[in-house]
Amino acid sequence: MRSITTLDIQYAHRFYGFCGEAQYLHGHTGILTIEVEDSINEGVNMVYPCNEIKKIAWDVLKNFDHALILREDDPLLPAVLKVYEEQGIKDGHPQNVMKGAAFITELCTAYPDCRLVVTKETMTVEGMIKIVYSLLKDKLNIVKLTFTSGVNAASEEYESCISINRCPLCGIALDESGICPKCGYRKG
Repeated sequence: MRSITTLDIQYAHRFYGFCGEAQYLHGHTGILTIEVEDSINEGVNMVYPCNEIKKIAWDVLKNFDHALILREDDPLLPAVLKVYEEQGIKDGHPQNVMKGAAFITELCTAYPDCRLVVTKETMTVEGMIKIVYSLLKDKLNIVKLTFTSGVNAASEEYESCISINRCPLCGIALDESGICPKCGYRKG
């Protein structure tokens, strides 16, 4: 059985080197659908609480929300950073509070203080799916991701590959010690 949740992500990007309208800087509302699979947790009668899927995903993915996403070789990147430096916002601003922890992966680097994600590849819907899976595959038993952005959409299915010890009282993942971080249940 699967639990399914969606997240909205507002972002700006462009397809550097692309011959078409997408070569211009533009924005989107992206809708990410995450499907996780497991057996139904007897205690809570669900696979995994959708609000917890959203919370786990959002901890990382909020770096993409209201962010500029540019490929690492895009000539706009140094220009944007220069303007941010001149404005005094490159290293953050007191009102920039909706941000996750900085991260570096083989596909992208998040600079949350300046609302910027730098990617290795052009950030298409297919590219976003690759990035999301790489960031969440060890946290959730993802079996399908779908990302829609404007009129574009892509989907990828994955083999169920991890087993998550879940709390019988609230359904979320137990920590390494067998303790539920939400309700305090201890695995006996």
